[in-house]
Amino acid sequence: MEREAAPPLDIERKGSFSSHRGRSVYPVPASSSYEEMPPRASRISWLIPLFVVANVIVFIVTMYVNNCPKNSFNCRLTFLKRLSFESLRDNPLLGPSSETLKKMGALNSTLVVKRHQGWRLISCMWLHAGVLHLLANMICLLLIGIRLEREFGFVKIGLLYLLSGFGGSLLSALFIQDRISVGASGALFGLLGAMVSELITNWSIYSNKIAALITLVIIIGINLAVGILPHVDNFAHIGGFVSGFLLGFVLLMRPQLGWVRHQGHAGMPGGAPVKSRHKIYQIVLLIVAVLLLVAGYSTAIALLYKEVDVNKKCSWCHYLSCVPTSHWNCNGSKTFECEVCSSLSFCFSIFSASLRNRRRPRSCMIAFDFHTFSGFAAV
Repeated sequence: MEREAAPPLDIERKGSFSSHRGRSVYPVPASSSYEEMPPRASRISWLIPLFVVANVIVFIVTMYVNNCPKNSFNCRLTFLKRLSFESLRDNPLLGPSSETLKKMGALNSTLVVKRHQGWRLISCMWLHAGVLHLLANMICLLLIGIRLEREFGFVKIGLLYLLSGFGGSLLSALFIQDRISVGASGALFGLLGAMVSELITNWSIYSNKIAALITLVIIIGINLAVGILPHVDNFAHIGGFVSGFLLGFVLLMRPQLGWVRHQGHAGMPGGAPVKSRHKIYQIVLLIVAVLLLVAGYSTAIALLYKEVDVNKKCSWCHYLSCVPTSHWNCNGSKTFECEVCSSLSFCFSIFSASLRNRRRPRSCMIAFDFHTFSGFAAV
């Protein structure tokens, strides 16, 4: 008499069969957890700290090349000598001049296309406008990146970071053609986008997933809304986020728990039916994401090098990066609050358990006239 086959293993059934509670990287209450493969939190994160060190070294080299005392009589913190900062009027973020940033590899669509300097699409994400800009982005990178690297490994997160930054640079170069742009925020928004898509594609693994998704969407909306302030490169943020969102479906897809349990359980009956490694919807999302990524990158590169003025094709798109109000305009003659505060509140809010407890600084306490610094955008 044949033995009756065991029922399929199902992640949604919270039985006593060797379940494991893992840590979530999402901004949900501490009681929230998910069942997953054996924990990988023991992984050592080394790539993200290496990225931080690289950014700091590049900034120091940039300040050395800037050599403010040689070119100006109005430097700040002159005891730093060659590394001293430009005046607050020229750069309120405590950093080099815009000319030095351009020399070091800041993003400028004219140089990318006319001078065939496509490397600027990558180099710009390693440059920062000043100490405040660098500090904000590196704190965000450490808080978000280390957890993701420990969870998914350095290869996936490294690719995710670099490709998201590249996507942000492409969209920025298409829409912002009269200014230079520097910063790692595009890549950081890519990590945030990947967190959203990872939650979606691995939906059945998580508990309290609705709360996590709603919290992430609110955080995303708030921080993209901050990008409509003048001289904040919100196109890099949007391009990085969309790239990271699509890449998350490709790089961060997990096997179903039922498949993992069977693989690791030697005592399972030989004929026990087991779920496939991935669900159908995961495969569909992966295929669609790959197609959209290839189409998106190809189209953006083609438009950029054909010198298509996308601002004429999309007359309203400029509002995605700057919305004029009675307090500022988008041409650079009024004062405004700097982007660094939004970056800090963005990264700290990612790991808040409740939106009610989030603290957002009221103001950066730095306002400046962009008559002398209008050619620059920080991301």
